[in-house]
Formats: sequence, C-alpha cells, structure tokens
Amino acid sequence: MNFSFPTEVVREGETSVVVPRLEAFVDEPWEYAPSKAPVFYNPVMELNRDVAVLALQAYQKMMGKKIVACEPLSGCGVRGVRFAVEVEGVNRIVLNDVNEEAVRLAEFNVQRNNLDDRISVAHKDANLLLSSCAAPRRRFNYIDVDPFGSPVTYIDSAIRALRDHGLLALTATDLAPLCGVHPRACVRKYGGRPLRTEYCHELAVRLLIGCLTMMAAKHAMGVRVLFSHSTDHYIRVYVTAHFGAKRADNSVQKIGHILHCFTCLHRETSSGIISSLAQDCAECGAKVNAAGPLWLGNISNKEFCALMIKELKERNLRKQKSILKLLSLSRDEAEASPTYYVTDKICDKLDLPIPPIIEVIEKLRNAGFEATPTSYCSRGIRTDAPAEIMKNITARLVT
Repeated sequence: MNFSFPTEVVREGETSVVVPRLEAFVDEPWEYAPSKAPVFYNPVMELNRDVAVLALQAYQKMMGKKIVACEPLSGCGVRGVRFAVEVEGVNRIVLNDVNEEAVRLAEFNVQRNNLDDRISVAHKDANLLLSSCAAPRRRFNYIDVDPFGSPVTYIDSAIRALRDHGLLALTATDLAPLCGVHPRACVRKYGGRPLRTEYCHELAVRLLIGCLTMMAAKHAMGVRVLFSHSTDHYIRVYVTAHFGAKRADNSVQKIGHILHCFTCLHRETSSGIISSLAQDCAECGAKVNAAGPLWLGNISNKEFCALMIKELKERNLRKQKSILKLLSLSRDEAEASPTYYVTDKICDKLDLPIPPIIEVIEKLRNAGFEATPTSYCSRGIRTDAPAEIMKNITARLVT
C-alpha cells in the first residue's frame, strides 16, 4: 500500500509494523516529531507498550478467560497489533482512530501481520466508539486509553464500555497541571489540587486515580489499582472496575488529601473528600498545604507486579533491565506509606552533603521503621518515619 508520507519498518517486542519516518517531518532538532507526522507514533513510548503487553498478559492469566480489548486512540496500531501477537488469550481487538490516515496505516499493519480475523479497525471519534459499546453484551475486558495529553475526556465513556472486573489503562502526559505548574488546570480537569513537591509525580498518579474513582462511582462502580508508574514525560495507571454501589462506596472512602509542610518536609494524610484540614504543621507549627482530593490507597498491587515480573522473565524485550527494575521496585513499595522523601531535598534543607541512599535505608530499618527505594525517584525513600527522624538519620550519616 502506498501512503502520502514517508514510512519505515520498526520492530517492537515480537512485532514488526510500518510507522511514519519521523525525521522527515522536522526541520529543527528541538521540534517534536510525533506531533508533526500525519499519523501519531512515538518511539519513546516503547517501554509504555512493553509494560502494557505484560500487564494485559498478567491480567488475562489472572482472570483465566479470553479477552476482548479496545484501543480507541490507536494511531498506527502498533500497540493493538502487539497485543494480538504477544498476548495469549486475546480473542478480539478493536482499534480506532479519528484520523483517516491513521486508520489506513493501522489496517495495513493488521493485514501485514495476518491479523484480519482478530483485529477490526474503526474510523470514529473515540468517545463515540466507546459509547456505542456501552451495552452489556458489547463491552470490553480491557480498554487502553493512551492520548496525547490528558485522558480525562475519555474516562467516562471508557468506564461505561468496561465489563465487570474489566481492566482500564490510562496514560496522562499533561504533567505540568498534575505536578502543580498549572494548578488551576489540574483542578479543572482532575477535580483536585496539586502541589509542587519532590514527590509530585506520585501526587499526579493519585490525582488521576482519584478522578477515575469519582467518575466510576457515579456509575456505581468501584476500582482496584493493579499497577502504576511514572516514566519520562508521562504517568500510567492500570485499574480494574467492579460493579456495585457498595464497591463504589468503599473506593470513595479511599479518597482524601495529603498535607505537606514546605518548611520542615512533614507530610500526613487526611481521609474524606470534604476533610477537616489542619492549618498548622504538627511538627513545626508552620502553615501546611493540601493536595487533593486524591487517591490514598495503594497505587500498585504486590501480587500483580509479581505476575508481570514472571511474564517479563519469559520474554526478551529491548528494555528488559529497565522494566525489571521498575516492576521490582513497584512490587517492594506496593504496600508502603504514601509519599516518599528525596535525600537531595533533605540535604538541601540541612546544607549537608548527600549520603548514599542505601545507608539511609539501612539506618531507618535498624531504627524500626519501614524503608524501601521507590520507582518514582532514584534518590527517593518510601518510609513511615516522620520527617524529623529522616533529617536526624541523614545528618548523622554525613557529620
């Protein structure tokens, strides 16, 4: 098939697809090629797609049944084609894009991989497609929403198109609002206030899950978070939906606020959408700032991370080591306290050199506290120790 733009063949995982040749669409090195190409394809998101393959396979084996999947914003179709080729138990996939050129390229990639009997390609608005599949017998086991920007405008229709116990994957690349650079935009989109803290990427994940939780509750659906991560320029969450008003109520009870003191770095949680928020820091008496309402529950599931690690070890992916590190850290911190401390930030406050993170973790554990590295920051420590203890232990290591 001939296209009106230059293309090339790329290989991801076990799959070979045709994509736009991105260097043909930029004049300056700083230009963002994926947004300039006539069909969206971002090679940087390969790790995102690798993890999606692992998550879908782990979910399929956990459920023990055939999967019907949908990617309403499919671009060139690489993600959906990879699902069909690399994930056992995927019975049918619906790809969709509003861009006619993207539909033609996705159809070509489906035919190129001999998947016509399992993948269909639609040319519709994403919300229109999802809404048309909201009837009980037309819903999907898995929906993957990976937009350029915020997924919020697609969440409601995606929830309605999910089956009971269905898995919803969401990507958000609009980190400036979610991390507190544009707080009004975050409140407008996600219904929660962000904070520009050292753990703002975790807050971004919690704000997205909180938004999803409240939208699902309107349809009498509860949520269970299986996995989340923050990588490069985006955050990603994998959440199952469960029908029933009681399940929705239980999920809403995990919504609350995180209170942060920028003076002494103390932080604490406050449950409830409408909370009685403390005005003064319990540690130093300074004014505290609140992020939320947001999700206060776990943002990864230990058992699901272990299933994904098992799947990873049976494959040979280009980013194998990076993914194993991500999944291992996520598994180990899955049941730890919300938020984490960054050694750089603490030492900056104390005007001290930065000690090795391993030594800080060891001292915290010896003092009887839980402590683990975090997948969200290479210099971060997730612990139940208060800020004052963190500062004291850090100071003793370098003085």
